[in-house]
Order: sequence, then C-alpha cells, then structure tokens
Amino acid sequence: MTAPEATSTRPYMLRALFEWCTDNGFTPHIAVRVDRSTQVPMEFVRDGQIVLNISYDATSGLLIGNEYVEFKARFGGKPREIMVPVANVLAIYARETGQGMAFPPEDEELGAGQDEADAPEQVSDIDTAEAGEDRVVQLVPVKTDETGDDDGPRTPPPAGGRPALKRVK
Repeated sequence: MTAPEATSTRPYMLRALFEWCTDNGFTPHIAVRVDRSTQVPMEFVRDGQIVLNISYDATSGLLIGNEYVEFKARFGGKPREIMVPVANVLAIYARETGQGMAFPPEDEELGAGQDEADAPEQVSDIDTAEAGEDRVVQLVPVKTDETGDDDGPRTPPPAGGRPALKRVK
C-alpha cells in the first residue's frame, strides 16, 4: 500500500484516546464540525460545532468506526441517534483535564456531481492556514460552572467556558 492509498489515522487515534480516557476514569468528549453529513440535535449546535460526551455512561451502542462515530444518547430526556463522520471530528479530549488531541480539518475536494452548495461548511476554531503542516495541539481546560451531572452528552458551555486550543511546537 502506497502512502496516497493509506487510510486515515484519525479513527485509530480517536479509538486510542477514547480508550485512554476510559482506562483513566476520565470522560471523553469530542468536538465536532457540523455540516449536512452530520446527524446531531441541531438545537444544541453553536457556531457550526457541537461537543459530545461519548462515555459509555452517556451513550448506548457506541461504535467508533473508520468512517463514522455512531451512538444513541439522550438530549433533554429525548433519545436521539447520533452519526458523525470521523472527518468532522475536530478534537477528542478528557473533560476533567482537557488532555487530548485536536485534528486539522480534512481538505475535502468536491466530487463529481457535487457543487459548492453541497460542500460541507468549513467551520473550525483551528487555524486552517497551516492545515497541511504537522503540529501538536494541547487542549487547555478553562474553569466552568459545571454541576457535575453526567446524564448525557454535553453541549459546550457559554463562550469562554469551553476548553481552549493551545498550540505546542
């Protein structure tokens, strides 16, 4: 297999960091870029993104596959089926420590028969100017007024309350 034919490392890193969070008693969260291919409760989407708690306690039937992250969860007491393309996952981190990994947005070329109106929106807090450059990003926790209840996936706290991305070179 040559380099251009190799599969993405993103789903493997997601599974590894999910397992690390779980093994250490942390609550894994993913930050997701929402577009037409993302199936999430739209009423919880803010600025084209949503943060989801993907712990075993908050989900049912969690599957982190090579193409999609799929699970069932309750939002406001209502059961919902969630389906997120792995390419739309911007970061995975432990809620308690902020440790995790952020991913550069994947450049998606328009396929045959797809016009610009069907192209996914490019919404991200990550600087896209250097998307092709290898880099490590550390998530830094920001103090919030969390009540500590883990009834289901969380939406991001109000602006200023969510983890911030800190670039480490």
